[in-house]
This record gives sequence, structure tokens and C-alpha cells, in this order.
Amino acid sequence: MREPLKSLAGIDAFRDLAAKDLQQLECLSKLIEVQRGQFLFRQGELADALYLVVSGRFEVMRDDELDPVAEIGAGLPIGEIAFFTGGARTANIIAERDSVVLKLDRVEFDVLARASPRIWTSVTSTLARRLAETTASRGKAPIRPRPKTFCLLSAGSAPVSPEFLHRLRTVFERHVNVLFLDATEFEKNKSTAPDDTRWLNEVESRYDAVIFVADHTVSAWSQKAIRQADLVLCIGQPTDGATPAGHQVTALEQYAATLHKSGRLRLVLLHARAGGFSGARHWLDLRPWCVMHHHVVLAQNADYERLFRFLTDSACGLVACGGGAFSIAHIGFFQAFREAGIVFDMMGGTSGGAAMAAAFAIDADPDEIERRAHDIFVTRKALSRWTLPRYSLLDPTVLDDAFREHFTSVDIADLPIPYFAISTNLSRNSVHCHRSGPLWQAVRASCTIPALLPPMYSEDGDLLVDGGLLENVPIKSMHALKSGPNIVIDFQVPVLERFEGAAGTAPSRRQLIMGSLTSRGRSQLPRGPSPQMVLLRSLMLHSHNVRTEIGTEDVLLEPLMPAGISHLDWHKHDELRRFGYDFARREISRLKLTSVTALP
Repeated sequence: MREPLKSLAGIDAFRDLAAKDLQQLECLSKLIEVQRGQFLFRQGELADALYLVVSGRFEVMRDDELDPVAEIGAGLPIGEIAFFTGGARTANIIAERDSVVLKLDRVEFDVLARASPRIWTSVTSTLARRLAETTASRGKAPIRPRPKTFCLLSAGSAPVSPEFLHRLRTVFERHVNVLFLDATEFEKNKSTAPDDTRWLNEVESRYDAVIFVADHTVSAWSQKAIRQADLVLCIGQPTDGATPAGHQVTALEQYAATLHKSGRLRLVLLHARAGGFSGARHWLDLRPWCVMHHHVVLAQNADYERLFRFLTDSACGLVACGGGAFSIAHIGFFQAFREAGIVFDMMGGTSGGAAMAAAFAIDADPDEIERRAHDIFVTRKALSRWTLPRYSLLDPTVLDDAFREHFTSVDIADLPIPYFAISTNLSRNSVHCHRSGPLWQAVRASCTIPALLPPMYSEDGDLLVDGGLLENVPIKSMHALKSGPNIVIDFQVPVLERFEGAAGTAPSRRQLIMGSLTSRGRSQLPRGPSPQMVLLRSLMLHSHNVRTEIGTEDVLLEPLMPAGISHLDWHKHDELRRFGYDFARREISRLKLTSVTALP
């Protein structure tokens, strides 16, 4: 005899039914278990049954869309509109974890409806309300619930470190009500529930987070833990040296990868000491499903706090925009953020913003960053070296040497915090997000102003130029990598000075060459913006409306850059830094009064 269920009374259409009608409906229905990844039904199938989620979670997917339309949790009905109207299924319903549903077939429902016609009155009013809600929400992005269940499993040959488990448990217990379960604890604590799935789902309802620790093998418990998890963390321990041993993919990881989408698996690399990480790409190349990865120094509590924020969708990101010399203002922003105690868990940017974010990611001091900018653009004049226009208008040699020196060839994948740079892939007409490879090359690709500098090349030989062409403020790229709050900087460009009377007066090649030979000749040349100015300003103005892409937890800062300073005034770095610092301090003071998530 099955356990009593509140069940059908939770469906709007049945809420006002008499107790005897509900009891009869429940007697006619049956319980079904659905494993993670299985289809409850598919789009286009005849709606011949009504379902109620007893425990677990399902996602709603349409054939013509890549992302889920919605998620359906415990206590909610599935497919009632198509069922009551007698139509076909309008979407696929897929179990996101092991789930239990109550199924009511149409034949049984029709028998009861004939005996109790008042059921249709309730059904009609419910359909009208649900259709109105569907129409109102059309076009809005679904809100995904934050991860609540996590599975920890070993990546590579070494088992999960006991010290890591202890410290991670300590951090979780400091912030939320959490339960850790391994195979032994599971057997010891589970009650006399009719099945493991419902017991685990019931346990989840009593905790803010549940963390399953898988066995080192593909045991029944490991499989169950993986199927129950919203996120799977593959825990690896690199050895010293560029080619770590024991990093091969295990059968347990492969099992997890067959059930979870790439965004639901993450690689966590444990280190005995801070600094000098290497070899992360060896792990990532074998695990293409791990879109995000994290470095954790075993004895460093700040790393566990950062990992906790990522796992609970509360990690704070910094999104830095492009803007030529205006990008120097990011230094002042970052200085003000640091003084206010704002900790960034991830950083990314485009063009000059990519360079600034890279400097922040390698933990350079604001004063040191400004000195490096002065060295590159003022002392070495890296963007003022004209050449024969065979590959570009400017000679990139000095710029490349400076970037190689100041950003080094450290692999992006080995940086202590996640970082990305955005460039434009001209070969594929798409955004290119740099998540690995030498840091200086990623920054150089992101800053490659078309025609002024020769393009960089991807590993596949694609042409890469300035990311500002497609995503000058890379908020979409940040959202694709992580959820949670971000501070987004978008420079507002001052009005360009007018060049009255300059139209149609561009000199010929001979006039330009002859006029440039003497100071008097140069003074008589018509006024007009340089190619660098036109290209840089065009890159910034091409950006789309960032406000339409800002998330509910994001903070958008839009400083109007000071008049009298142009995109090429690198020598005014001190003034630009002070401007960014003063603006950021005012904004931080204002935003703290509004309890913004991203601010401490």
C-alpha cells in the first residue's frame, strides 16, 4: 500500500474538489520513478496523461531552442493545459534529477469526470488563468533556481582530499544549513522511506544545501549521488611540473558527463601552496565539459569562500569595457573597489578593459599598473610607430614586446581566479572568448584595432581582432560563464569636437607628403581626426544597448568621460585614474544605501 499523498489537491484544477473526488482521483493515479536525463514525454506526443511532481525536478525544453524554457519542481503539475484541451505536447519534459511523479491517465480521468461533472468547471477557470499567465510571461527569460545539491567526485587517480572536504564543510556550515552525505552516512541516516529517491528529495527540502560525496568508483551510491546533483565538482590534485601525473579522466567522470550538461560540471584543482600554478590545460583539454574551473590552495580559507560563492551563484564579477586611453580609468575604479572591501571572484574585459582586468587578475598593484601603462604607451609609444601598410598601419613589435613583458606568458587557465578576454573572430563572424593560452596573447588579440595592428590568430588559424567590434562591454560572456552579481563598467563617450569646414578637403597623397616635410606645411594641412581616433571611437559607438543585457543582480556604472580627453591621450593617465577613482567612490557610497548584492 503506497504512502498517503497530499498530491492532487495541489493542482489548481482540483483544488476545490470534494475530498471523495480527490480520493478517487488518487486511487486511479499511479506513482512513477523517472531517472535523471530521461524524458517524461516528448514534444508532439499526444497528451494522454496528467502528471504531478511528487519529488525531484524537471526542465522544459523545446525542439527549436537551446536553453530550457522553464523548470518544474515538487508539488507542481506537468502538461495540464494540453491534457485538459486534448492537444499535443508543446515541449519536452526531461528529469533534471531522479524524480517521482504521480500519473493520471486520460481514461481514468474521463471516468471520474462523467461521474462528477463539476470537475470541468474548475478545469475551465484554471485553463483561462494559466493561459493568461503564459501570454504575460512570453519573451521573458526563465528564472533558474540556484543550485542546491552538489556531488563531489575525484578527478584523476587521487581520491578527494579529506582536508578539502573538512574545510569546504566548515565554510558551508558557516553560511547555510548544509548536509554532507557519503555512502556510509546515507545508509546510516535514511529512514524507512519507500525508496531512496523520495528520501533524498525530502532531505533536500529540509536543508539549504546537500553535498553528496561519491565513492572513488562507479558504485551504486556514486551513480545515485551524480543523478541527484544540480552541480558536479570533479576534484583533481595536480602534481608539480608542467605535465601533471594522474590526470586522466576516470570512469566516474565519464558517467557524470553523460548525464550532466557542460555547465553543470566543474573542475576544482587542489594545490599544496599558493602561486605558480601550472598544467591546468592538461586537465581541461581532457574534460571539455568543464566550462568553468577553480583553483583552491588547501590551506587558504579565502579560496574556499570564493568556491562557496561560485557554487551558490553569489560570486561577484568585474566586467571591464573597451575604450582606448579611457581604459586607464579602470585603475581608479579598481582602487576604489579594493578600498571598499569589494572582492571580485572573476574578471573579464574587452580591448583596453581586457588589459586592465588581466593586470587586476595577476594581482598587480594599482600604482604598478599605471606605471606599466605609462611605460607601454608614453615611454615606448607603442601605438605611434607607423610602418609600411602591408599588414597594418602600425608596427606591432614594440607593443608585442611590452605586452609579453608586462602580462607574461602565464596560461590564463593557471590564473588564481577565473579570467577571460574578448576578441572578434573575423573568420567566423563571432565573439571569441579567451579562457586559456598565454595571457599576453589574449590581451593583444582583444586590443587589436583592425587595420592599425595586424590580427592575431587562434589555434585553428582564425583571424582575431579587437573584441569591441561585437562585444565592447562583455556582459553576455560573463553571464554565459557564471550566475550571480557583476559590476559592469561602460564608458559614455563625450561628444566629439566638430571639424567645421573640413568636409571634402582631404589632401592628395602628394600634398600630404609635401606638406608634412616642414612645420609650416604641417600647420596648413586641414584639421581632422587621425585614423586611430576614428577607429577607436567607432569601436565604442558600435556597442549595443548594454542595459538590455544587465541582470537583476548586476550593477551598471556608466561614467561620462571627461571632455577634453580623447581615446588616444595615454599621457593623461593620471587624470583618467583620478576621474575613475572619484566616480567609483561616489557610486559605491550611493549604492551601499540601496543594499546592492555585489557590494559588501
